[in-house]
Amino acid sequence: MSGRVAVAVVTDAVLDAAAVEAAVLSDRDGALVTFRGIIRDHDGGRDVAGLDYSAHPDAERFLADVCIRIAERTGLAVAAAHRIGALTIGDVALVAAVAAPHRAEAFQACGDLVDAIKAEVPIWKRQHFPEGTSEWVGL
Repeated sequence: MSGRVAVAVVTDAVLDAAAVEAAVLSDRDGALVTFRGIIRDHDGGRDVAGLDYSAHPDAERFLADVCIRIAERTGLAVAAAHRIGALTIGDVALVAAVAAPHRAEAFQACGDLVDAIKAEVPIWKRQHFPEGTSEWVGL
């Protein structure tokens, strides 16, 4: 069984989670697991007004490499899209999807995919606070 990468994109456009999901599905799949990273209004006990995501020029290549590794290891179809630019509360920053014949393997692979994206893809987050200050996260 060989996996495949259906989508691996870094974009400033609004993410279409349904399109990412549809890209991984096939008739052999009985499970679809999707993760959506959504901008929330707080972090570390502080209110957050919005975020800016910045990416290394090769971030999409790093994202594709992560997706390839997970797809090859699991034999499953995987996809991921990460948004950059100015995002507001409620916006979707990351969509990761995995389709599999059974739920356990889809859940495991999707969790591994999200963890690897967060650890390895050079995308940085700057949080903006209501009082006008900001801070970089994870640098």
